[in-house]
Amino acid sequence: MPGAPEINLQKILEDAGPYPLEAYEFLRSGLAHTVQHTHGNEDDVRDDDQRHVTGQQLCMGLRDFAVGQFGLLAGVVLERWNVHRTEDFGKMVFALVDAGLMRKSETDTLTDFQGVYDFAEAFPGPRSIGLGPTPHASDN
Repeated sequence: MPGAPEINLQKILEDAGPYPLEAYEFLRSGLAHTVQHTHGNEDDVRDDDQRHVTGQQLCMGLRDFAVGQFGLLAGVVLERWNVHRTEDFGKMVFALVDAGLMRKSETDTLTDFQGVYDFAEAFPGPRSIGLGPTPHASDN
């Protein structure tokens, strides 16, 4: 498309940190999930400003979306993508904002994503139901 700015996806990924493309795809899908959960059907809300979600709302929506998509392995998947805390979601969002691929309101900041929840509590994982490694008899 003539006149459209060229998007250097590799540069965006490098600037944002150690997050793979799959993490961004998850973020995009999780954002859609959160917007629908927060504002209802897309047809009911036509203005992008009316579809806005806060950093905290997005983090909560991403938690629910991760558990829905990956179940007890949600924390394992996010860890594999180098996403260890809610601040990582914020870094990814603001990398996309800086690249012009997402928008933010005037009041949105990276600090909106800080400490929204603890990943160990939000994603207890397989160990919480006894599926983690079992101690060896020699360890006792």
